[in-house]
Amino acid sequence: MSWFESFVLGLVQGLTEFLPVSSSAHLRLTAAFAGWHDPGAAFTAITQIGTEAAVLIYFRKDIATIVSAWFRSLRDKSMRGDHDAQLGWLVIVGSIPIGVLGVTLKDQIEGPFRDLRLIATTLIVMGVVLGVADRLAARAEANAGSARHQAGNHRKTLKDLGVKDGLIYGFCQALALIPGVSRSGATISGGLLMGYTRESAARYSFLLAIPAVLASGAYELKDVGEGHVSWGPTAFATLIAFGVGYAVIAWFMRFISSRSFMPFVYYRIALGILLFVLVGTDVLSPHAGESAGS
Repeated sequence: MSWFESFVLGLVQGLTEFLPVSSSAHLRLTAAFAGWHDPGAAFTAITQIGTEAAVLIYFRKDIATIVSAWFRSLRDKSMRGDHDAQLGWLVIVGSIPIGVLGVTLKDQIEGPFRDLRLIATTLIVMGVVLGVADRLAARAEANAGSARHQAGNHRKTLKDLGVKDGLIYGFCQALALIPGVSRSGATISGGLLMGYTRESAARYSFLLAIPAVLASGAYELKDVGEGHVSWGPTAFATLIAFGVGYAVIAWFMRFISSRSFMPFVYYRIALGILLFVLVGTDVLSPHAGESAGS
């Protein structure tokens, strides 16, 4: 991998990690369109450490409060009813599905799941799911705004989060093991369908990703240096992803407070259709680019 490739791929990772469009799919597609080697699952996982570092800094106050409360709850039983302590446990519980499935499906993640036809399918299908969730949330918010006196019209916040919803969020996140699904897209869609506000769904999505991304990146470190992906370009791409990702997450949290997800829905569907056309007309091979490990 050249330094230019690593710069472009780091930029793509930073731009797409927090948007509901799938960063892993965009890394795969960028390489395929440019005629480069597939950067591979290991490169993707490690560069995500850069964007996750942006999450750690952006949400540093929330994270410090949650971690502190969680540790205190281990010693002090009276703290176990504290919302922040419970949120710490819920992040752990919600991380179990992707941890188990990530190890179980490792060979598929690094092989068949990177087929461009599957990526096109997940882009479209999850785009439709996100669109439905967004429209239902918008309708519920409008109804709540016009009938605030009626019970049951409020959207849920993280204070309403329990073990059941935490696990559902976790299984939604696990879907992102397939490129094209999008970690944020799947978890935010799940949150909206469960009745959470846009801001709450996004905030928990980003918090939930921290253990999974850091663990996945650390696990894949051993594969750097194999194939055409080396340490220097990988570290450079990770640094680029961090800087760009921090700017994107700040913009995205402002965006979702008042805007619809529909622009991302239209983009996902259009990209998926384009990808099907390119593969169907043999402009692109469904296996374009060699695996980074080959």
